[in-house]
Amino acid sequence: MSTAAVTAPDTRGSFLRARLASLLAIAPLGAWTVVHIWNNLAVYQGGLVWEQSVHTKSPISTLVTSVVVLAPLVLHTIWGLRRLTDFRPNNGSYNYFNNLKYILQRASAVGVLLFILAHLWLAFFHPRFVEGHPESFNDIAYEMRFNAPTLPVYVLGTLGVAYHLANGIYTAAMGWGVAVGRNGMKNVQILSALLFIVTLAMSWGALYGLWSAGATVPAPAVH
Repeated sequence: MSTAAVTAPDTRGSFLRARLASLLAIAPLGAWTVVHIWNNLAVYQGGLVWEQSVHTKSPISTLVTSVVVLAPLVLHTIWGLRRLTDFRPNNGSYNYFNNLKYILQRASAVGVLLFILAHLWLAFFHPRFVEGHPESFNDIAYEMRFNAPTLPVYVLGTLGVAYHLANGIYTAAMGWGVAVGRNGMKNVQILSALLFIVTLAMSWGALYGLWSAGATVPAPAVH
């Protein structure tokens, strides 16, 4: 049996897995991330509106969120961790800028994973399973203002999310054949840069709103 015959199925399988992973990351995860960030901008309408905006409304919406968001997130994470083992910049075929984007995409993947775990603990698991209630606006705002590591973690974490999403869409567009030719690649790169700027501005705007509100909220009760 020839080497080509042996490696062809694996190559095709890797190609399909990469396309599926990019689709799962963009369609449910990317869209949900932008909506989630937008919902957090309700901070400028007050604590009650913020809580109504970010809290899951019913058990059905919790189930839908789990299926539409968490399942693709787990699959994308597993695929991404496997891809990290193939982490190899290619200075021979790509210029410095493209290699830098490649390295930042891999580095941001690790940072985003750690940030998601920290965010889930602060905004979901700790309030619900330790405190016994959904996340409170006052608690989150106080954390942002007075718990020293929280704000830097969120600033860097949302920076990583914005970059990973925007650059991921750019590479997915090339992989799916959407960006064809120099002009097509340039147009998609401009769109991904705009997405990065808008997503980051929304994220940091929401963080600033929470940090500012933290100056006026009472300290959380000690249990």
